[in-house]
Amino acid sequence: FSSLKKERVKRKIYASREEAKSEIFEYIEVFYNRKRRHSHLNQLSPMEFEKLQIGT
Repeated sequence: FSSLKKERVKRKIYASREEAKSEIFEYIEVFYNRKRRHSHLNQLSPMEFEKLQIGT
């Protein structure tokens, strides 16, 4: 989670715990898990990998 810490947590002071939870959830679910390229998926994002699997 070092990317999360560098990109979100250490750069901002959150007004509330709910705001922090919301932004961290969005980072993990939207960017990290769906758009980031993964080495075990042959440098494809999970969304790109799924599209290839559905197409075959």
